[in-house]
Amino acid sequence: MTQTRELNVLALNSGSSSLKFGLYRAGAGVETLLSETISLPDPRAAMAHVEKSLADAGLPPPDAVGHRIVHGGPALRQHCLIDDAVLAQLEAATAFAPLHIPASLAIIRLAQAHFPGLPQAACFDTTFHAGLPDVARVLPLPKDLLAQGIQRYGFHGLSCESILHQLADAPPARVIIAHLGNGASVTAVRDGRSVDTSMGLTPTGGVIMGTRSGDLDPGVLVHLLRQKKFDAAALEDFVDRRSGLLGISGIGSDMRRLHEAARSNPDARLAVAMFCYSVRKQVAAMIAALDGADLIVFTGGIGENDAEARAAICGGLSWIGIGLDAARNRAADDPISTAASRCAVRVLPSREDEQIARHAKTLVAKAP
Repeated sequence: MTQTRELNVLALNSGSSSLKFGLYRAGAGVETLLSETISLPDPRAAMAHVEKSLADAGLPPPDAVGHRIVHGGPALRQHCLIDDAVLAQLEAATAFAPLHIPASLAIIRLAQAHFPGLPQAACFDTTFHAGLPDVARVLPLPKDLLAQGIQRYGFHGLSCESILHQLADAPPARVIIAHLGNGASVTAVRDGRSVDTSMGLTPTGGVIMGTRSGDLDPGVLVHLLRQKKFDAAALEDFVDRRSGLLGISGIGSDMRRLHEAARSNPDARLAVAMFCYSVRKQVAAMIAALDGADLIVFTGGIGENDAEARAAICGGLSWIGIGLDAARNRAADDPISTAASRCAVRVLPSREDEQIARHAKTLVAKAP
């Protein structure tokens, strides 16, 4: 159908343990009518809360629902409206992101029940990286695995899109986006297109994260299988839920808590230092991929709020001429780089849900 009017889009951004939702009026721009984050121990209770929040706020009913989907597997690389075939393909892709896809599927089905008849859009974090050049996309494995979908997919694509949308007036040619939160990744963007990114086949790879290991010598996994008799479930739990900042510190995965503990606890201090070191190395790798950098953007919960981490990351990049203004960095006063810095450094909010609203509106307008 042809649809040029404004749409009220309910954006549902489900993670492994939380649900961020909002109602957005999508027209020429996107207006936020409601935005909230809740824990997700029970998807049914979460969706009931969403419906009640919309009613309590006296907001209009949604015209469409948009879902953030972390991974669509090899078959789903573009944002699309959800039908039975798409749901079947998402089921098949569960092995690629077992922490996220089951929760997303549960929310989709509940949304279909709560808002029957409304178009539902799947917006994939992998879409932004679908055009990665082979040199970054292909993994150093036997070629027959590539045909089975074993490749670099990349994630946080909706976040990257939202950053580029905010830079739309004059985006630099070479941009590095550091999305740092409980999940973290670093992406190299040339002329608005992703050309390399730190996460790989799954959201477990790349930099050190809250509970995820990031890149790891494959021999470690072989050792655990052989010597510790780990099975697939134990291995997955080990690298996804027990490693990263939590594994290093033995305390937790929240950087705020680790900064506090680091004053007296050497393991917490090491966890913070290793995280910043890991991100700095990936930023340097992306500088190499881009043959330089015009802009580095920090986003995500840590990227937007942790001045100490930003300073530690950028402090090891002075060789490229990066300089931070200490006061502006502490205040997250964009930009945070000095006037003399050869590469600009900015702090911008991740606006994934606004991107979901934009994509849902576009998909609905294009639907027959």
